[in-house]
Amino acid sequence: MPTAFTHTVEQAQEAGFTPTRRTVSIVAVKQLTAGIVRLTFRDEYIAHHVRPAQFVNLYSSNPMHLMPRPFGVSEVDGDEVSLIFAVVGFGTDEFSKLTAGDTIDVLGPLGTPFNLDEAADYVLVGGGLGIPPLLEAAQSLRDEADSRAIAVFGYRDEHFADIYAAKYTDEVHSIDESEGNVLTLLERLWPALEESARKTIILSCGPTPMMKAVATWASKRGVDAQLSMEQRMGCGYGTCVACTIDTRAGREKVCEAGPVFTAHQLGWDADDAEANADA
Repeated sequence: MPTAFTHTVEQAQEAGFTPTRRTVSIVAVKQLTAGIVRLTFRDEYIAHHVRPAQFVNLYSSNPMHLMPRPFGVSEVDGDEVSLIFAVVGFGTDEFSKLTAGDTIDVLGPLGTPFNLDEAADYVLVGGGLGIPPLLEAAQSLRDEADSRAIAVFGYRDEHFADIYAAKYTDEVHSIDESEGNVLTLLERLWPALEESARKTIILSCGPTPMMKAVATWASKRGVDAQLSMEQRMGCGYGTCVACTIDTRAGREKVCEAGPVFTAHQLGWDADDAEANADA
């Protein structure tokens, strides 16, 4: 049965606006590992409109906690939307304790997505909790006959996302800190990628040092890289100006201009990296 919130969403769409903050139902909350949770909620608008690397805001039910928490969407199934996050503070702890049938306020989808328009070998390079948005990218690429998706994931320890990546990617390669890092895997894969008839494009999300290293590695080989920044966002739509970063064009808000930027936009090309190292 339609709810007042359903009608609100419909009215916003008819007027040409993105639906505002609204209440949705929790479908499931699953603990993947100690401290890492997969939360699924039902929202038809987000499920049908979100694109890879876009994010949603979740709001605490505690009126003292005003700022939302942004999370990249990891998977869509019908009108169900899944997020994967680490429990690191009071907000994420609250969300991790929700159960099926509970409700939560959401806003989204927000931000600039990955560009998946080219036919290519897409190498999805993720580190830790930067991996979830890449799962949604893999899901979007699954039915593209002229492209492939190859997962390259780095973990601290438990490989919590491989099972989800295997549903959508052509190959899954993962590594933890005891074995090396994502550059170790990229080096192993490069000979086959170099011989491929398709262009190679890297999509990456994770810790900034990792992405800088990946961007430099890609630039040296003439590979385009799109990087989804994990900057802490306050409002999520450009009002609070808490998530600015330096780009070639000056200071940009990650929530508006990003979270996806090219290596060139960020000045993370190989030549820039070497110049900065020499400075």
